[in-house]
This record gives sequence, C-alpha cells and structure tokens, in this order.
Amino acid sequence: MILSAEIECFIYDAQSLKEKRSVLKRITTRLQNEFNVAVSELEHQDLWQRTVIGIVTISSDRVQAERLIQQALSFIDSFPEIERAETTIEWC
Repeated sequence: MILSAEIECFIYDAQSLKEKRSVLKRITTRLQNEFNVAVSELEHQDLWQRTVIGIVTISSDRVQAERLIQQALSFIDSFPEIERAETTIEWC
C-alpha cells in the first residue's frame, strides 16, 4: 500500500529563495532520516514564502502507514519557522 501526503506550507520569515531552501532542506533531511519516507518539494519552487511538500511511504500495513504519516506531519508542525496550511492524504 502506498500512502502519500501533499502539504501546503508557508515560511513567513524567508526573505529569499536561499532562506527558504535552507529551512526546507533541514526539514526534508530530518524527515527522511527519522521516518524513512520519500520527501520532495512539489510546487512553488520559485516563491520565497510558499511551498508544497510531498511525503510518501509504502507499507503492507495500512494502520502503520497512516501512523507514520501522522507522525511526520506532527514533526513538520514542530518547526516554528514553517506553518502547515492544507494537507491532502491519498492512498494509491
């Protein structure tokens, strides 16, 4: 089973693409290392304060996959420099 989450976020303190990429790099690297998920910026690569992040996990257990994605979302929420606006979770 493949579970994906598409997360629209705002990075209010970013004043340049370099600052935005710094925040995203720190978050995506830690997500990959701590939760063993695939992570990528999906949209708004050219905007300073807005992004859409995609997270994907594969599991044979539906409950485990949902738990993992929820933990990853909570982890994103723990960063004060990024605000999660809208999240779409989908089974593939």
